[in-house]
Amino acid sequence: MSTELCPERPLFGGAITSSFPQRFQDASHIRQVPDHQEVFVDPSRDESLIFELLDFKPDVGDVGSASWFLHDLAREQDAEGFKLIEQSHVIDVPGLSYRNIPSVATTAIGEMAISKGRQGREAQNLLRVYVANIRLKGVETDVLVTAYEPILINPLSESANAVGSGLAVPASQSGIMPMCDVIKQSLSTFKVNDWSLFGSSA
Repeated sequence: MSTELCPERPLFGGAITSSFPQRFQDASHIRQVPDHQEVFVDPSRDESLIFELLDFKPDVGDVGSASWFLHDLAREQDAEGFKLIEQSHVIDVPGLSYRNIPSVATTAIGEMAISKGRQGREAQNLLRVYVANIRLKGVETDVLVTAYEPILINPLSESANAVGSGLAVPASQSGIMPMCDVIKQSLSTFKVNDWSLFGSSA
């Protein structure tokens, strides 16, 4: 059972806040992160949690929107062996409605083989990827929360230097919160404090 501290973290200058385990460090201290993203990493486990603000995609229906983004992610990262494991129904998110325009969310879980950075296919790691899509319709924004959890680390991958190759040690064995709960925690505590973050539509 995990007893990890989950402090509230400011995202996008504090306009949004969310709580998740302290072991996730702000990646912007290590590398450049695009303005529309907040990236947090646990280098000791090669796990990452990403918050992303995207223009609302009106051509993507609410039903299965998270799995659409998950497929898109797999294409973008040139992943192999993509497998959709689970997807949720559409969930109402009353705390995130804007000017009485309701917001909804969906989640999806998949597995895929991805190479790290610029490494080639021969260095692919097998990952479980959790995606949540919060659709803030009142400000025409799709929020994407993505959690990456390694299942199998390739000996040729850069990750092998940091965490070792082979099967990843399950979080439960290490006494820490598993990624499936990390993403649930970050979603259940996700709050918009300043709607002007979303520009003129707010």
